[in-house]
Amino acid sequence: MKVLLAEYATSHDPNLSGEGTAMLETVKMSFERCGYEVVLPGSGDFAGEIERLAPGCDMGLVIAPDHLLARFTQTLEQHTHNLGCGFMTAALCANKVQSEKILRTHGVPVPSSATSGKQIIKPVKGCGAQGVRVSTEPSGEGEFSQQYIEGEHLSVSLVASRVIGDACAYYTGKPPLVLAVNSQSIRMGSDGAISYLGGETPVHPVREAEILEVAKKTIIVLGCQGYCGVDVVVGDKVYVVDVNPRITTSLVGIAACMQEEIAEILVDASKGGGPDQVHLTGSVRFDTSGKVSKL
Repeated sequence: MKVLLAEYATSHDPNLSGEGTAMLETVKMSFERCGYEVVLPGSGDFAGEIERLAPGCDMGLVIAPDHLLARFTQTLEQHTHNLGCGFMTAALCANKVQSEKILRTHGVPVPSSATSGKQIIKPVKGCGAQGVRVSTEPSGEGEFSQQYIEGEHLSVSLVASRVIGDACAYYTGKPPLVLAVNSQSIRMGSDGAISYLGGETPVHPVREAEILEVAKKTIIVLGCQGYCGVDVVVGDKVYVVDVNPRITTSLVGIAACMQEEIAEILVDASKGGGPDQVHLTGSVRFDTSGKVSKL
């Protein structure tokens, strides 16, 4: 069985290449341990490489910045079985304003919009912490402002199962599989710019049950499939601040603790199955270069 692993940043985005390489190596090694032949795109035109290679593969997975993910996933889905989130949901999650409106409508706590005072400024279409800053100035073109919330920064890594029909993929009703809750190491520069440095996993915060409930509801409401990361800030409520419908850097740490193989989980979930829980041993600290150290 051949699997195409199409990771964009490694060859096409120097600012994210460290994280991209770390995620790719983690997933690649898991598929190889499970007996798959891994196919990687060349360094040329990324969409063209997917279109060239996907027809010869049994399945594929795209890892790319949120604002590019839908386009490349759509190309993949035209030629092979997708192990990740569907391209329409990826497009929705990339639009941070629209996805937050949907979550708010369904009772998922999200930060309110802000026009004055201390605010979080974000690109409407962004990836991770890129372009995110704390400011008292109004947002600019292509940006939006959120209420600044004091609290603990965490993420939840989950895998949502799906069923492939004749022309669609849809949520099966099987509860999303929780891989881990992860702490996030966040740095704020003197100019207010936010940087993500990595984190620790697994962690077990006091309000873990509430955090998991919010994260699961989030990906069900948005219709996510495959691996997803839900970023939250735990303050007076558990606020969802970002949804990543793709492999995230936290997987580098999770894979170092998890007895199960992420490759098998992704393949099974893409067919509507997969385990009901995973087994983690110990805990680790990880950074955005892929370095992992036991705690």
